[in-house]
Amino acid sequence: MSDVTDAVAHFAEHGTAVPALVLASLAALIATAGFRTRWSRRHGQAPPADDTGARPPTTERTAGTGPTGRETTGSEPGGSEPGGSEPGGSEHGGESALWRMRTTVRDAPGSLAVLCAALAEQRIDILSLQTHPLAEGTVDEFLLRAPGELSGTELADLVTAAGGARTWTERADAHDLVDAPTRVLALAARTALDAAELPLALRQLLGRCTIRSLPATGGARTGARAAEEVPPEGTLEDTVLRLRAPEGGVISVERPHLPFTPAEFARARALVELDARLGPRIPHARDVLTLTEGSDITVRRVDTRDVPAAKAMHERCSARTLGLRYHGPVGDADRYLNHLLSPRFGRTLAAQTASGRIVALGHLLWDGDETEVALLVEDGWQRRGIGGELLGRLVAMAAETGCESVYAVTQASNTGMVAAMRGLGLPLDYQIEEGTLVVTARLDPVARSAAPLPHGERIGRE
Repeated sequence: MSDVTDAVAHFAEHGTAVPALVLASLAALIATAGFRTRWSRRHGQAPPADDTGARPPTTERTAGTGPTGRETTGSEPGGSEPGGSEPGGSEHGGESALWRMRTTVRDAPGSLAVLCAALAEQRIDILSLQTHPLAEGTVDEFLLRAPGELSGTELADLVTAAGGARTWTERADAHDLVDAPTRVLALAARTALDAAELPLALRQLLGRCTIRSLPATGGARTGARAAEEVPPEGTLEDTVLRLRAPEGGVISVERPHLPFTPAEFARARALVELDARLGPRIPHARDVLTLTEGSDITVRRVDTRDVPAAKAMHERCSARTLGLRYHGPVGDADRYLNHLLSPRFGRTLAAQTASGRIVALGHLLWDGDETEVALLVEDGWQRRGIGGELLGRLVAMAAETGCESVYAVTQASNTGMVAAMRGLGLPLDYQIEEGTLVVTARLDPVARSAAPLPHGERIGRE
């Protein structure tokens, strides 16, 4: 993975001038490293340490049978339950299903062969196998195609009888069939091009997990204090790993019921190292939008380097506008900005005038199983369609990262935000929680196609 880090960092520094041969070399490096890791298509991040008015975090389910009657193995923020069925895939006809499975096998000659023979007797096809050597044995990770009638409990019992221990199973889907070298290359490239991709990349790398970023400042237990307790190389403690964040503080990754292996820890550390080498970065793409009265505004990504301009916008906003956005004392609004504009916690879009003045901000914040969206439009620029444009782009970003839903926390009197959510044309749920209105938009496959990322369109009044 360190070879991948170096190569992709070089690629990001030189842009499109790097020939296609280099990309092929990167894939070869990954292949020779032997990475056949399991990936999840899930995205998102756990609720941030600072309070930004979001709803309480979702409740985590323990292992057992979920509400759909299918086995579950804990919460997985940012994604849907895998499908896993494949019609006509069974060797003897009928449906088949894809499974991800981990089990610990004694590190002795013939142990793995006995397990593979037991799977073969039940017409279970091994599509890929990855090994994680440990001191007391070996963790073997499989991608399997099994007869559709076989349950996760039956699969685990079969493996246990064949010598496996601490067996974990989960339904997989077609995304897991993509070869590991291609996925590793894509993951490293995404991380290199956009700092906001690191939490999402870690989730893809490690599967079901909760990722928390402890910032270097703020909070009762600051990231700076936590960093003092974490050595530069990070720590691995069973189901929890901690890494030094590139900007200070700590990135904490927790995964219930499934301990991390040293190999997974090394890969996560390599991704964080790649992020640290490249420093602050966001995509430079911009959209120029023409308002109905003829003036142009530019929509672009922003980060913590834009905090001074965002604070200046706060100073031009009325107390009512800030109160509707932050749900608390107006004087506290500025303290949220370092958190909100950090790529560690999501993505932020800004609308700015030709002179460079920021007049609106839109935030996409990773929050467990769902993703929060939030808007702030300067008073003099409200009712011109800017909020709706930012929201449409944020929802498109959420859909592209695999999120199933987005929600906005606001007040019933905030008619502009409610109208912007309704303007998405997506299925909406409304809830009142602790005196606030929570509007959730569901991003099913049909709905996702209804919220394409616009470019350079003329926008009207809300």
